[in-house]
Amino acid sequence: MKFAICQELFVDWDWERQCRFIAETGYTGIEVAPFALAESPAEVTAADRDRLRKTAGDYGLEIIGLHWLLAKTEGLHLTTADAPTRERTASYLKELADLCTDLGGTVMVFGSPQQRDREEGVSADEARAHAVEVFRACLPHLADCGVTLCMEPLTTKETNFCNTCAEAAEMIQEIDHPNFRLHQDVKAMLSEQTPVPELIRRYADVTAHVHANDSNLLGPGMGDTDFAPIFEALKQTQYPGWVSVEVFDYAPGAELIAEKSLKNMEKTWTAVSG
Repeated sequence: MKFAICQELFVDWDWERQCRFIAETGYTGIEVAPFALAESPAEVTAADRDRLRKTAGDYGLEIIGLHWLLAKTEGLHLTTADAPTRERTASYLKELADLCTDLGGTVMVFGSPQQRDREEGVSADEARAHAVEVFRACLPHLADCGVTLCMEPLTTKETNFCNTCAEAAEMIQEIDHPNFRLHQDVKAMLSEQTPVPELIRRYADVTAHVHANDSNLLGPGMGDTDFAPIFEALKQTQYPGWVSVEVFDYAPGAELIAEKSLKNMEKTWTAVSG
């Protein structure tokens, strides 16, 4: 199993310090939130991209990709009825794909709940059609970059669009593109009626990325969630990708969260692997 961590947890740390600590803790992958680098991809110069990739590599880390794709942006939206906004959003995703591949990454996770919420007067069918349009417009470019876009179902507390693995899978089937796949987030899946291990088994053929976190918004094993059956399901389905830690409560401190999360995952993975 390959373990990574989402780096926005290390707020106010410079890039080298992030890479050094993450590597020393024992992770082999680092997942980037674009807003943690600059306000827009265009502000990350070619020299910056080379430096970021090289520094990570010097510490034995792979930059696996991007998430929080539209966070802290303005004028972008996935399901809006406004066609020019959808066009800008597709173009922005292409820019992110360029950034992703320049950093050495291969996955982009589409979460961004505020930028996908159905607007008043936009039906569920219309919102889905708008999202499909945006994704279809950018996917050829992502494929050229070797980047897979992963749709992340989120809870109804976060967004009113795409709340279940089934809804994401339906969109994946409709778009029918090899570079559009499912992202599974443990915290989000805990809100579904179907147990998380069953969701992992059911959608294994379309899943390309996994985020590990707990019901209390901390790292895996830092709450009440039993990760043994979750990791057992990943083992049974021969999941080949990364398991990346993403947390939302930073109160215990980045160091403690990163260390406990990895220790818990390694212990659990060893147990289920025999």
